[in-house]
Amino acid sequence: MDSAEQALAYAEADFNASNSLFIQLLQRLGTGPLKDAVALDIGCGPADICIRFLRAYPGASCDALDGSQPMLDLARTALDALPGIASRCRLICDTIPSRQLPSAHYDLVLSNSLLHHLPDPKVLWQTIRETGKPGAPVLVMDLMRPASAAWAEALVATYADGEPEILRTDFRNSLFAAFEPKEVTEQLSEAGLSCLEVAVVSDRHLAVMGRLPA
Repeated sequence: MDSAEQALAYAEADFNASNSLFIQLLQRLGTGPLKDAVALDIGCGPADICIRFLRAYPGASCDALDGSQPMLDLARTALDALPGIASRCRLICDTIPSRQLPSAHYDLVLSNSLLHHLPDPKVLWQTIRETGKPGAPVLVMDLMRPASAAWAEALVATYADGEPEILRTDFRNSLFAAFEPKEVTEQLSEAGLSCLEVAVVSDRHLAVMGRLPA
């Protein structure tokens, strides 16, 4: 989302249910307290996931990467209101693959709602493999492509009712751009990440969970 209008509409939308689900899924991974852990959030957007993560794990820090400067401007505003959390978050403006991300450095790799935006999904799985430490927990959540156009419209009506038209359009386009679980499983196999599990976690989301090869 390169435009400030799109970024603001996204940041002001109500993603509490899905973002709360993301943290719940992370806790189910059994990561422990993550004291002194350094996480990577790929495609952090306005940093809501990063903020929730740092609240849930007060001993951790996070590098949060996004290719949209307007999104990172909103992330900075949100973080500036939370100095205790802001000091543990480093914002990075770049796309993947990124030379700003060190290899085999991160204790945990996260990504929410990025996969369907990528022209080539391989770049996400490659980045996760290259940046995470051996055995690092991984959680990727994304939209799941509906079985029909009618189902997509039903999801838009249910979850974007009353939202600005720009957000409704983005949501509809994102649903059609998203992958089916079988497709993501195939992507993981090609990337050498069959150790990660693909699960349907809501009526519109799938998640990839597990640990990188040791």
